[in-house]
Amino acid sequence: MSVADVYQPGDQASDIAARFVEARLGRFGLPDYPGSKPTSMDEAYATQEVAIGLFPDEIVGWKVGMVPPAQQAILNARRLAGPVFRRNLWTAGAAPTELPAIVGGFAAVEAEFVARVGKVDPDKMDWTLDEAIRAITALHIGVELAGSPLPTINDLGSAVVASDFGNNGGLVLGPEIEDWAARLDGIEVETVVDGQSIGTGTADSIPAGVLESVRFLIEHCARRGRPVAEGMLISTGAVTGVHSVPIGARSVCSFSGVGEIHCSVVAAGS
Repeated sequence: MSVADVYQPGDQASDIAARFVEARLGRFGLPDYPGSKPTSMDEAYATQEVAIGLFPDEIVGWKVGMVPPAQQAILNARRLAGPVFRRNLWTAGAAPTELPAIVGGFAAVEAEFVARVGKVDPDKMDWTLDEAIRAITALHIGVELAGSPLPTINDLGSAVVASDFGNNGGLVLGPEIEDWAARLDGIEVETVVDGQSIGTGTADSIPAGVLESVRFLIEHCARRGRPVAEGMLISTGAVTGVHSVPIGARSVCSFSGVGEIHCSVVAAGS
């Protein structure tokens, strides 16, 4: 069944969401943003909500991205969120994980720390950092495939990014970090693409830290009426930066003392 079979034309957010979902399911790129670009995060999340309803899969986690400093006051936001669907969650193994990139779209690899959360109060709208930390049942290393049918998505601002699933194309879940609370600050992260080191960092490379991303996401989802379910994953932000990659690229994300995640970028649908 195509998007056209289930989509009922409505407002602009619905039209834009349908175009993005159709492109994602059809694995084809979009040359331009499919409508008037959102100017607020409220507009962006309205589009995202419609797209979630159209996308035929279950949400198993969320990605958190940073809003660039120059846009934070305009959008009244420092972070943004997007869903991770079950079909786009992979477990890292000995062989490189294949990351499906849409031909004509955008693709990037991002080394990230990934939190798994326990049961939370679905009626709680305000969260402190300490409360969010207590909700974490495990912390893993991971790699986000930032991906969209729109090749210029990151150039058009964070509201555009949020409107298309937060520019998420998938998540690779790596090993759990034992005794993560004591070790997190000392873990050094490096991203290598096609044999070249292109980024390094630590958990503190994320403004206010990766744990603030967990607090933001739990609170953000609660206020959207989508409280996080027990066991959901939260990918907390690009530790070494956002590294655009072409189809055929091979990457290694190394987390000192924990492990490495090897990936290869392939054409979606191949």
